[in-house]
Amino acid sequence: MSDFDFDLFVIGGGSGGVRAARMAAQRGARVGLAEVAEMGGTCVNLGCIPKKLYSYAAHFAESFEESHGFGWVGEAPVLNWDTLKSNRRREISRLNGIYLQLLKSSGVQIVNGWATLVDAHTVEVAGQRHSARHILVATGGKPSIPEFPGSEHVISSNEMFDLSPFPKRLLVVGGGYIACEFASIFNGLGSEVTQLYRGHQVLRGFDEEVRAFIAGEMAKSGVTLHLNTDVAAIERTGEGLQVRLLDGSHITVDSVLYATGRVPLVEGLGLGAAGVRQNKAGAVEVNDQYQTSVPSIYAVGDVTARVQLTPVALAEAMVVVDALFGPPAGKAPRGMSYYYIPTAVFTHPNIGTVGYTELEASDKFGKISVYKSDFKALKHTLSGSTERTLMKLIVEDATDRVVGLHMVGADAGEIVQGFAVAMKAGATKAVFDSTIGIHPTMAEEFVTMREAVKR
Repeated sequence: MSDFDFDLFVIGGGSGGVRAARMAAQRGARVGLAEVAEMGGTCVNLGCIPKKLYSYAAHFAESFEESHGFGWVGEAPVLNWDTLKSNRRREISRLNGIYLQLLKSSGVQIVNGWATLVDAHTVEVAGQRHSARHILVATGGKPSIPEFPGSEHVISSNEMFDLSPFPKRLLVVGGGYIACEFASIFNGLGSEVTQLYRGHQVLRGFDEEVRAFIAGEMAKSGVTLHLNTDVAAIERTGEGLQVRLLDGSHITVDSVLYATGRVPLVEGLGLGAAGVRQNKAGAVEVNDQYQTSVPSIYAVGDVTARVQLTPVALAEAMVVVDALFGPPAGKAPRGMSYYYIPTAVFTHPNIGTVGYTELEASDKFGKISVYKSDFKALKHTLSGSTERTLMKLIVEDATDRVVGLHMVGADAGEIVQGFAVAMKAGATKAVFDSTIGIHPTMAEEFVTMREAVKR
């Protein structure tokens, strides 16, 4: 008979935690999971899912306008913000229920409340202690807002989905993907959006041409972008929130979103008391098997601050489950590679990217060839829109392997996902060139670019 209440106790009901708990329970492990909020974590409740739903909503305004070029006549409908919020809440509640049912049907025991580590094998939730052979920390992250005069007036991405009333004037502070996505979304929904970023260009870490291109497209659609500046102070006035910038200028808005980064959600977990090592930023340090400095305690997802993407947390969770309870019959234990992880940014237009930026590829591989296409999509020959599409391939000369693929354009995420499979398999530029394109699509451009624009 086991000396422990559980074989695995999971702290956190987000993407990584739920996946690990379910899969471990399906392999016969006794699993407990503690969650203090609704199931699904940031992705389901305050991130990927509601953000994508609002992105869909925002695209309708431009679609109504573009439809006139295709013969549709009449006035466009008007957004009912409360209806959108209500419908989103209903869908998120449905997803919460699905996550809960998946756990229960797998045999996971759910413990409601905030969990704290007591020692290497003990977790306390709502005054009750639970022992476990293994513990998995999967608490995710949270928005980080700096302190400055008037910072009490700002909101984070967590509050954006239920703003009341709808902000006619919105200031977005930050240059990362969350800031750019919300700037695009609320601009599309009808806000007058201004975006501030202290750096020289938005989306640090992305390909330089992609960064400049999306900044231009967002500006064309109506987002006012101010670079190399920051907020000095915010004051509430009768006209709204008066925002003073470092250069002394002022902007008056209804709401200020601070999207300046996220930090691991570690406060109150008892990591220090249990001996779990963290880095200077608070992230839990783990090895290749996601084991912490305490051998019985593991951590996956945003709390480790490696690659903060939902599918990455899911993949990391499976590595842990295979390591602790064995892989499925006939399968080898899974590992995790952080190379060629595709990602999308749901700006308007979307960004899809996988592999190395041009600068990264040049530094790593030396001699590279760059292929690029910048064009107006077929749809916009009639729509009246000035939106353009950018597609870019980066090839390592020594092997002919495609090591970077980048797109700014409609449905970029949908298009890039398939190419990511080819790149993981080691596809060369010759393979791309020999692949027949689907005509007429934007995606075919990736297999029809023949002449390098740069070597």
